[in-house]
Amino acid sequence: MEKLPVLLVAALLAVWSRPALSDIPVNCSFPDLEGTWTFHVSPSKGGLRSKDIDCSQLGPVEDSPKFTIKPLDVAEDEFGNIGFVTLIYNQGFELVVNGYKWFAFFKFEKHGENVTSYCHDTSPGWVHDVTGHNWACFVGKKVSNSSGVKVNPSPFPQKGEWLASMPFRSNYGFVEQINSVQKSWTARVYPEMERFSMEDLLRRAGGRSSKIPSIPPPAPLPTDEKYQGLPDAWDWRNVGGQDYVSPVRDQGSCGSCYSFSAVGMLEARIRIQTKLKQKPILSPQQIVSCSNYSQGCHGGFPYLIAGKYIQDFGIIEESYMPYTDSESPCTLKDSYYQYYTAEYHYVGGFYGGCNEAYLKYELVMGGPVAISFKVYADFSSYEGGIYHHTGLQDRFNPFQETDHVVLLVGYGADPSTGEKYWIVKNSWGPAWGEKGYFRIRRGSNECAIESIGTVATPIPKL
Repeated sequence: MEKLPVLLVAALLAVWSRPALSDIPVNCSFPDLEGTWTFHVSPSKGGLRSKDIDCSQLGPVEDSPKFTIKPLDVAEDEFGNIGFVTLIYNQGFELVVNGYKWFAFFKFEKHGENVTSYCHDTSPGWVHDVTGHNWACFVGKKVSNSSGVKVNPSPFPQKGEWLASMPFRSNYGFVEQINSVQKSWTARVYPEMERFSMEDLLRRAGGRSSKIPSIPPPAPLPTDEKYQGLPDAWDWRNVGGQDYVSPVRDQGSCGSCYSFSAVGMLEARIRIQTKLKQKPILSPQQIVSCSNYSQGCHGGFPYLIAGKYIQDFGIIEESYMPYTDSESPCTLKDSYYQYYTAEYHYVGGFYGGCNEAYLKYELVMGGPVAISFKVYADFSSYEGGIYHHTGLQDRFNPFQETDHVVLLVGYGADPSTGEKYWIVKNSWGPAWGEKGYFRIRRGSNECAIESIGTVATPIPKL
């Protein structure tokens, strides 16, 4: 890695033009990642300007380091340096070895509604040192699998999906059916949702490309005593009579739930760290408009936002860039104060390491956690109670399963039934659910709620 400082000077990616692709519909897994890779490092054709690295325009290859990726989160370079790697959903990966961070999405091709994933190759990605300096671009190619057998990459075809842009219409019969088949939670009609199309509602719940076919199951529960002695109930909205959670907001029809979850986590953790002396409201619009680590109104992942993007580039307050419910132009200025993150990780240490006990411990000891879960048609009608998926589908309003990102703020149990639940902040406005929140079954991985948690440590104002 000695060549990287020569390739590019220290830089921030400040020219954040919206990528031509509106989503990243790949579907790759850890076995695809496992093995030996060569990363071909290039400067961008845009030159060495510190604020204009465009990794879609690569220059000549100037370095080709090799890395071996091993279960479950181990990476090793060709010189024997050991580091860390994590899959990022089924979309890409981040690798940290010998003082450098490498991030890329897997390669794919899209022809109409048909998508082909190339899980042994990456799209152009970014590399820089752990201090945020010495930026360069790279593309990765897997050269052998874990047993050393050479790879002859073959594409993985995926069937395209389609949903008509039909208007949403309230279905009173569907709500009555939900309330008749169970007593744990109640549903209601939300007439205000009729301003959305079905496509809008799909984006609002994570977006079509957010569905992860094989979300990892929760990791085995630990036996350490520190995970056994936590309080029976916890709620960051009332700890010692103080509310550490920022207000509920409405993402509208933009698929920006990942952005609201990320900034909500950081807002709460800054309040906790400073004992409510600092209560910033951060800008989800900056993420939607400016981040090349996500796909604007078509989705993204909190690991890449609350962690990587904000550590690399910082985030400003809402007053500088108000939310527009659209992919409006990026209008960042150097004069805006930016908050950064000192550290970020998946709960459990890596993608696939999460479970109920780790979530509880991280929540109580560190603060609210960005989590993902599967959304079905019945969830949109939630009014109150402890949610679980009923298995019912709204035939009048066809809806396909998505993965939605929200903010875990607490947990507890119903005093009359003993049913355990999580307390979760949504981004659909305070008129939805329990004043913008919902409770969902805890301990059974309901809708994969205990499978993926992301946390980051923000740096408050000095």
